[in-house]
Amino acid sequence: MHTAAARIGINAQLLSGANSYRSAGVSGYIRQLLLHLPAAAPDLDLTAFSPAGSVADFSGIALEHSRLQTGRPAQRILWEQALLPLSVRRRSLDLLHGAVNVTPLFGLCPTVVTIHDLSFMRYPQAFPAMQRTYLRSQVRRSARRARHVIAVSRATRDDIVALFGVPPQRIAVVYNGVDDVFKPAEPDLVEAFRRERELPPRFVLHLGTLEPRKNLVRLVQAFAQARQRLPGSDDLKLVLAGGKGWDYDDIFAAVERERLQEQVIFPGYIADADLPWLYRAATVFAYPSLLEGFGLPVLEAMACGTPVITSSVSSLPEVAGDAALLIDPASVDALAGTLVRVLSDAALASEMRAKGLLQAGRFSWQRTASQTADVYRAALGMAANRRAA
Repeated sequence: MHTAAARIGINAQLLSGANSYRSAGVSGYIRQLLLHLPAAAPDLDLTAFSPAGSVADFSGIALEHSRLQTGRPAQRILWEQALLPLSVRRRSLDLLHGAVNVTPLFGLCPTVVTIHDLSFMRYPQAFPAMQRTYLRSQVRRSARRARHVIAVSRATRDDIVALFGVPPQRIAVVYNGVDDVFKPAEPDLVEAFRRERELPPRFVLHLGTLEPRKNLVRLVQAFAQARQRLPGSDDLKLVLAGGKGWDYDDIFAAVERERLQEQVIFPGYIADADLPWLYRAATVFAYPSLLEGFGLPVLEAMACGTPVITSSVSSLPEVAGDAALLIDPASVDALAGTLVRVLSDAALASEMRAKGLLQAGRFSWQRTASQTADVYRAALGMAANRRAA
């Protein structure tokens, strides 16, 4: 007898096409998941709940657009908590996947939730009070109630166990992947991009939302030290790429304090098509973040053949492996010294490029989607066993 495919719903409201910090990070995770899940889960009937006005199209996945403007947090919370359960009931879903941290309070079917990081617990001062309160209560509830929790790194899994008391056997670590567009390119093509975008001949790159957790004040201070210690560093610049998030005034104040207004470049949000080229053009990629659930830019830079310096904390050592130089993110001196090492040692930089390409090759979105589909099946298996009982 033919059995109907299990119906899976995916909350994709944070999928964004806007050129802003909202389309980075978790939006990229949702997009890659929706692109690769159909091939990984031909046995499942997939529906994604996407934002109003979304023009994205994913072969093999049914789309239901929200009628609310869920780009605004209050509207998104209203949709998640009041309207999404109605869609779950109407579509008779067997499982709902909260792709970004939260599932509805009133669950009408079993759930899986992906938790990307617990920065709102580890660094509460970096979040507005209302947002912090909402996340603390709702992410904890979502994690505890879910059949299975997906953590994007072992570090995030350990935080979920320690801070929310979720049993480790209910948590699956599923790493993010690296898009195939991130790969090295011919030097003359990279040079053409550099000229077209008026980028300096040598620069340290950081990519990420301008916010306190990214540790950019210390990066500015370390860059100032490195320039003083490096001979012939007049042409060396620091490019802090990414949209403005919150509490970013200190970053601009640090640039002024160090008198680096001519040496630090803020290009803003970088369009997807330009991202690989920016990584390729950089002399070194510096990512001294205080906490990352995963830290995808580290892998993207490595995949493009760029040497990487990153933090020795949270998930970053898992992602970087032995291919990056790891520093204490609280130490300006350590970061400055490591920048000097990479910028002054061509043999070291070359070795880091080779190791980075190998490390990035270990992560793929196809594997992410395959392991996510396995989590769905495990959650559905539990549900089937309980019904049989």
